[in-house]
Order: sequence, then structure tokens, then C-alpha cells
Amino acid sequence: MANFVLEFERPIVQLEETIAGLRKLSADGGVDVSEQIEQLEAKAQELRRSVFADLSPYQRAQISRHPQRPYTLDYMEALFTDWTELHGDRGFMEDPALVCGFARLDGQPVGIIGHQKGRSTKENVVRNFGMPRPEGYRKALRIMKLAARFKRPIITFIDTPGAYPGIGAEERGQAEAIARNILVMSTLNVPIISLVIGEGGSGGALAIGVANRVLMLHNAIYSVISPEACASILWRDSTQGPKAADALKFTSEDCLRLGVADEVIPEPLGGAHRDREMTLAGVGEALRRHLAELTAQGEGTWRDTRYDRFRKLGVTTVVQ
Repeated sequence: MANFVLEFERPIVQLEETIAGLRKLSADGGVDVSEQIEQLEAKAQELRRSVFADLSPYQRAQISRHPQRPYTLDYMEALFTDWTELHGDRGFMEDPALVCGFARLDGQPVGIIGHQKGRSTKENVVRNFGMPRPEGYRKALRIMKLAARFKRPIITFIDTPGAYPGIGAEERGQAEAIARNILVMSTLNVPIISLVIGEGGSGGALAIGVANRVLMLHNAIYSVISPEACASILWRDSTQGPKAADALKFTSEDCLRLGVADEVIPEPLGGAHRDREMTLAGVGEALRRHLAELTAQGEGTWRDTRYDRFRKLGVTTVVQ
């Protein structure tokens, strides 16, 4: 797909295109412009640092939605072997917005559940823009129960604006499907790791996010509502999204400080889409480390520690 450029990235991209043009001129025409290229590269690096070092929460949300970020299936291809995808909820239909199955991480069998967006309009229609319907969550529940039966750890990849709010989805029990997943995940006696790789939106994210460890990429967000939807409710104006984003405290640093996340995985300067290999390697290292730590705790501990983790969230101190 063509490069997708966010508005605040535009000056950087224009400078990078100028550098690429000079390189082509040098290669094709034999013109020595190495000095100019070196000066422009230094300027571009400084511009990247200044722009990306001071992003607002809303700009971070825009990066989390960037269509060239790695998606669940990209992580499957790069980090796992023997990937076998399972389909359908055995009740109504297949939901491509959630991919589920089993694979191996360094030879260890694991259950995999992850939201999957599309990169083109056609793919997004098929994947429903990463917004699962009840069937997707019931499919995920089936995989969770299978993984628990065979004592396989579960890894989930969260990247959704939220569960699909359509009439049909509500008629088929969207809220019940999400609630049941939360209930069952809290009782499974296997290690569970959840990784927020992009948007972590509302109950649609939490339905596969009740984990022993919750990890977030640096530019990922995790929130009860999108900033645009929040602004529509509070001010009847979705264009007030940046204002809502400041109040929601949904950045990875906020989530780490509040105990919602357990670790923030660094991204390349400018976002995961600017150096996919670095991002994939960082995620792989974090997953292996946390999975080894949880496995070492031993069977019988995972359910209790998961329960304790979520009981601690939201604790406040009242000052008289």
C-alpha cells in the first residue's frame, strides 16, 4: 500500500523524499551530492527528534492507528512457528476480526488470540476494521478453553477500536459474549499474556485482556472509550477528540503508572511502522521473558496472581 502520512509527520516525510531524490540523482546521473545529503540527513534526524519527542496524547492515538503498524498476523509470521488458525464459534459464523489458533514460540506450544485489521479498504471490510462481533469472542472463548484443557499458555494481541456496536451484534449477545470471556479468563489456570499492539478500545479489548501480564507498545493506547466517542458524549462534538485524549490518560506511560500495564515495549522513533524489524524483535524478547517468568511460577499460581493483579486496579486514597 502507498505510504500513509499523518499530518504532523508531513514535514519529516517531505524531507526524507528530498533525500531519496538526491540519492537517486547521484546514482543515476553520477552527480556528487553527498555533502547535501549528509546535511539533509542531519536536519531530518533533528526534526524527527523534535517532532516525536513532544507528541500529544491524541497524536499518540493517531500513531497507534497507523495502517502500516505490524498487526497480529505479522507477529505470527515473524515470531511463531507451526501456526494453525481455527475458525468459527460453532454456533453462528466465522468472524475474521479475531484470529485464533495454536502455534509454537521457540518450540513451546501456545494458544494465540488477536484482533486483526486490514490495510486496504477491501481487507478492512472483510476484517470489519478489527471490530469483533459476538461470534469472534465466542471463537476466542473456544480457543481459551482448549488451551486450558491442554495446559498451554495463552498470548493475546489487542488492537481494536472496540467491539462492533451494530444492531445484529447486539441482538446476538455482544455484551454477554464480552462478559463471559472476562469471567472465563479470570478462572483459567494457565499463564496468560496480553500485548496491546495498537488501539486497546473498551470492552472489545478487555474481552481478551484479562491476563497475568499486560504489555503495551510505546505508542499503543488502552482506554475505556476512543477520544472521538468520548468527545461526542461530553461535548456533542467529535472534533474535540484531542481535548478528550488529554483527560483519558490512555498512553502507555499513563497505563504503566496506574498499574494497568506491566511493561512498555520501546518502539522506533516515530512509531512501529518506521522499523518493523526492531518492533518485532522487541516484542519477541518481551514475550519470551514474561512467558519464562510465568512458567517458572508453577501451576496453581497463575489464576490467583491474575485475580490479585486486577483487584489492585483503581485503588484510591481519600484525603480528609
